[in-house]
Amino acid sequence: MGKSLLDKVWDLHSVRELESGQTQLFIGLHLVHEVTSPQAFSMIREAGLGVPFPDRTFATVDHIIPTDSQARPLKDGQAEQMMSAIEKNCREFGIRFYSPDTGHQGIVHVIGPELGLTQPGMTIACGDSHTSTHGAFGAVAFGIGTSQVRDVLASQCLAIARPKVRRIEVNGKLAPGVYAKDVTLHIIRTLGVQGGVGYAYEYAGTVVDAMTMEERMTLCNMSIEGGARLGYVNPDKTTIEYLRGRELAPKGAAFDQATRWWLSIASDADAKYHDVVKIDAAEIAPTVTWGINPGQAIGVRESIPLAASYSADERGTVEDAYQYMDWKGGEPVAGTKIDVAFIGSCTNGRLSDLREAAKVAKLGHVQPGVKALVVPGSQEVARQAEAEGLDEVFREHGFEWRLAGCSMCLAMNPDKLVGRQVCASSSNRNFKGRQGSPSGRTLLMSPAMVAAAAITGSVTDVRDLLAKGSA
Repeated sequence: MGKSLLDKVWDLHSVRELESGQTQLFIGLHLVHEVTSPQAFSMIREAGLGVPFPDRTFATVDHIIPTDSQARPLKDGQAEQMMSAIEKNCREFGIRFYSPDTGHQGIVHVIGPELGLTQPGMTIACGDSHTSTHGAFGAVAFGIGTSQVRDVLASQCLAIARPKVRRIEVNGKLAPGVYAKDVTLHIIRTLGVQGGVGYAYEYAGTVVDAMTMEERMTLCNMSIEGGARLGYVNPDKTTIEYLRGRELAPKGAAFDQATRWWLSIASDADAKYHDVVKIDAAEIAPTVTWGINPGQAIGVRESIPLAASYSADERGTVEDAYQYMDWKGGEPVAGTKIDVAFIGSCTNGRLSDLREAAKVAKLGHVQPGVKALVVPGSQEVARQAEAEGLDEVFREHGFEWRLAGCSMCLAMNPDKLVGRQVCASSSNRNFKGRQGSPSGRTLLMSPAMVAAAAITGSVTDVRDLLAKGSA
């Protein structure tokens, strides 16, 4: 019987099986940022420990960094403290820190791949739930808590249970105007926000095979929103070509040798899975969340579901969503007025995301009363976008072009919703208060759909605009 990629990588990195049933798992790459690491470093000091493998940990600043001005000291006192702390901790323990002055600062899940740090067959951990992004490369990558950040710093290992593996095959061909973000929202809508509990998701099928690496990152990024511990795509030629020439990827003969091994750790053709789910690409439309979790999502031309269509144990959450979002079951989501449009985040802040959004932005101008932000996921993404003139496209059509950071995805920085504002967002979570206002409302969608909402002032089917633009 063959083995899945998860089992291959897990077995290769297993130090021992613990009495608890967990695995002591060696972590090949550890990524840290400014929010979840200060307490971990404090614990290291208090215990009199060190960081024995500092070359396996890399740091950046993303959550708290402002996107309008990064002049020091930062205007927010707590943000400045966090920035100072990560600078001090990295100096003291010999950890490479990608600060804004390096030219490589950005969201941790954007810079890892673009630098070539993220590679197939790795175990990767970070004190951030969206570490599943790195699974796009055929890595076993997951988010961890602060005490686990301490454990990896001190020992390069974690105690963790091996998940089951569910293979999700998406077959067919996506229609124009349907993107990777729509695929992942459709999967979560179909399987539920708890559907992946105890599982790793292996994404496959003709749609996934045809995706670029940036699209695969979007897909894997939101595995955690579906309850999965992690998500991954088997490495293939697309993976190899993305990594070729990256700053920290192997070079020359070492790259060729690595390529052979990277391809070998893909799941075997006769691998056994705990579960297999098949999805028809023809069923996937531009998708919008209407509620207070990512599973409460519908196609843009659908109406908000009636509470009666849900099971009894789900109706409470549905009624809560109606009340919080100001909806009634049966209402259309299309036409919903927005106040803010946000393009960015570790889900959709890469160059291809900005290109698709710019195509739509060219078709109009941000409506009066709408605040529209475009936040590149890294300084490198910003440079590439500016070299293509995308920043000028956005500015010309009424969008604000910002510096790299997490921005309004989670609002641990000055980019926040105010009051009951409604935000069309390309980020990953639509929880209550997620974007900085306790009563603010978030509608998740693809970057192209966000751009469409910005230039029309309301939730709009991007396919209609694209059809008019090509007429």
